[in-house]
Amino acid sequence: MNFSYYIAKRYLFSPGSSNAINIITIIAAAGVVIGAMALFLVLSGFAGLKDFSLQFSTYFDPDLKIFPSSGKTFTFNETQQKQLEDLEDVAHFSKIIEERVFLEFRDKQKTTYIKGVDANYNKVIQTDSIVVYGNWLTSNDFQVVVGNGISRELSMGVEQTYTNLLSIYAPKPGKGIPNDPTKAFRTQKTVNIGIYSVNEELDKKYVFSTIGLVRTLLDLQEDEVTHIELKLSPGASEAFVVQKLESIFDNQVVIKNRVQLNDTLYKMLNTENLVSYLVITLIAIIALFNVAGAIIMMIIDKKSNVKTLYNVGASLPNIRKIFLFQGSLMTVLGALLGLVLGFVLIVMQQQFGLLMITPSLPYPTRITTVSFVVVFFTITIIGFIASLLASSRINQKLVE
Repeated sequence: MNFSYYIAKRYLFSPGSSNAINIITIIAAAGVVIGAMALFLVLSGFAGLKDFSLQFSTYFDPDLKIFPSSGKTFTFNETQQKQLEDLEDVAHFSKIIEERVFLEFRDKQKTTYIKGVDANYNKVIQTDSIVVYGNWLTSNDFQVVVGNGISRELSMGVEQTYTNLLSIYAPKPGKGIPNDPTKAFRTQKTVNIGIYSVNEELDKKYVFSTIGLVRTLLDLQEDEVTHIELKLSPGASEAFVVQKLESIFDNQVVIKNRVQLNDTLYKMLNTENLVSYLVITLIAIIALFNVAGAIIMMIIDKKSNVKTLYNVGASLPNIRKIFLFQGSLMTVLGALLGLVLGFVLIVMQQQFGLLMITPSLPYPTRITTVSFVVVFFTITIIGFIASLLASSRINQKLVE
């Protein structure tokens, strides 16, 4: 094996007897480098795009969220609240009541959701990071904070006085069509004191209010909630907390973490990442099989040398290994060079914004260890297979 490896290095780094052979070898090596670089750029780009698409979840979605297993609400009594407070792995929790409502401001209307939160909500969620105008909720039950999209649709800003009120309508429970439509809804008059912005979808979805306002609007009991949102302590075991929560609520609730809350988005991004990886890998396969062509041409160019090696005692397997090692070395070195070039380009993108999405937003990227490992093994495995196929062309007829 040392003999085959030594000869392979000599063949790889020494020019062939024909300029055509040298050009073919350079093209094959360049294909390996470009394939590795392109694959690394795609993986880093999608890692950054995934972070960018999910960045809202780091400060809008809680670590864990508790839903009722059936119906819209569930009971959260004082005993359960005390048990939850005693859990060391739970840093903070907030009681939530959420319902679909109808908004009216001056002559404009919109259907959306109202989310009533308690005083602990800003300890669970970074409300300072999402409020872009005005202020967050106080203890006043007649104040709301609306999304940027809702604000635009209703032409509603941050009100300094109680002259321009936002009307919130919630349907009363019951069956059939009421005789008097005006009595089919409960109504609350509120003033908007702030505007939040997370992303386009969420900015149109929620109106935040105190939990007291929504409880009154929906005529719910003091111990009724639709959700509970939790912030875990640093280093807490999510699985342990979920197990404790199921015990506290007698397995009558559904508990989701941040990934499960955005399950559809995660699946979409992962699918796009996989498809892009497969497409670039297919292109890399086509490029890397130039290595097989280059090895075959090298075998033809070195035919006399191969015969000499065979005549002085080298076996056919050892001669095949020479060209297998040559192609493998070309692939490994090309993959490493491609990774270095890809790394440099990603760093330059992060520092200087070579590719911009908007005039102020560079395309997001993230360098991960997984990207290096996946690219290196993808390129080297494909290159090894191509080299193995090419070296197998050496047979007894060639050396005779």
